[in-house]
Amino acid sequence: MIPSEASFPLPREGEKEAGMQRRGKDGRGAGTPRNGRLLRRPPARPARPSLPAAAPPQPPSPVPAAGSRHPAPHLLPGHEAGRLRRRWPGSFEAMFPRSHFSGEVRRAPASACSRSRLRAGGTVLLPSMLMFGVILASSGLLLMIEKGILAEVKPPPLHPPASELSRRVGGREVPGDFDHEVLRDIRNRTIRSVCGQRAMPRSVWELPAGQRRTLLRHLLVSDKYRFLYCYVPKVACSNWKRILKVLDGALESVDVKLKMDHKSDLVFLGDMKPEEINYRLKNYYKFIFVRNPAERLLSAYRNKFGEIKEYQLKYGVEIVRRYRKNGGKSAGDDVTFSEFLRYLLDEDVEKMNEHWMPIYNLCQPCAVRYDFIGSYERLNEDANHVLEKVQAPSFIRFPERQSWYKPVTAETLHYYLCNTPQKLIKELLPKYILDFSLFAYPLPNITSEFCRQ
Repeated sequence: MIPSEASFPLPREGEKEAGMQRRGKDGRGAGTPRNGRLLRRPPARPARPSLPAAAPPQPPSPVPAAGSRHPAPHLLPGHEAGRLRRRWPGSFEAMFPRSHFSGEVRRAPASACSRSRLRAGGTVLLPSMLMFGVILASSGLLLMIEKGILAEVKPPPLHPPASELSRRVGGREVPGDFDHEVLRDIRNRTIRSVCGQRAMPRSVWELPAGQRRTLLRHLLVSDKYRFLYCYVPKVACSNWKRILKVLDGALESVDVKLKMDHKSDLVFLGDMKPEEINYRLKNYYKFIFVRNPAERLLSAYRNKFGEIKEYQLKYGVEIVRRYRKNGGKSAGDDVTFSEFLRYLLDEDVEKMNEHWMPIYNLCQPCAVRYDFIGSYERLNEDANHVLEKVQAPSFIRFPERQSWYKPVTAETLHYYLCNTPQKLIKELLPKYILDFSLFAYPLPNITSEFCRQ
């Protein structure tokens, strides 16, 4: 017998609304009585993620023949994809990964999510890529030079073509070669990096007595124009000494043809008291000029043993006697370049003559922080830059080379290096490696291929 509606009392209006709020999705309220008891439903399962709307049904596609191209999986209906899986279980999964099928939730990698959150939460500060590149280049250059990777790089020409002395920027000609500016920056950064090592000296007074004496004897002083110049023989030091004498009034012109006196009318830092030395090192403008070490050695060899009797008698006779069979009767004017290099290999660096002593030992770029490092390859431009920096009179300009001067050309250097035993050159390089690396010069190229050219 079906009970009538009168068997159940109708709920009041307020009770009806409360009951509607307690009902679940299946229409039964949380407190609906069953057998006189109130039933509590278990907690509802979390809702499954909603899938994207399915694409409209496509007509069944025929199964492709063997060797034909498979259709893209998102164009296949469900039953067609299943047929392909059953027919080619391995190749199907390889061609169509499961994560590419429509209806599957693809999870983004955690790194992408974190990047999204970073962008959403605030500005991300990135380091300057340019600064990173410059630091990386300066550090990498030193490593490459020391490992000989740059041995095949040709040094910059002594006299670059006129076309390279200017660059067009923004529709106008800009004088100067930007490559040299980059090279100078790399050179400065390399020096700071190497000299920052714990074992390197950080002041003149940290040097051993012999090294400090050599350095102070090569630092020339101009109190009037407040600068210090560390002279390096075979790097235009005679002309710089002429300029210092003109600035101090000892000479009237830098173009004097007379023989240069390298001692008189010059002030050396080594002649001063320690407090005077410290003051000038701290407050004066300091500069140095450098040159390719191999080219500098060849220049010293040709000049001293080919032209100057004093060096032939003092060094040449001893070199021939030591390294040549039956060479006791030599006058010292026929020393070969190989014999000269063998002599340098056996010589103590700190006791070398200044004309072939390494630049590092002469001027100690770690103990003295030079404000400017000029190069022999850009001698006139760099020298005039220094003269402007120290506010020298405008009529003083760096002198032109004398007519009798015989420059070391690339062809001359090539000839001497390629006619010297490779083993000898490789054994000598460690004595001059700091000159090559600190001043960014390529190691000598003595490969067979290069020497055949």
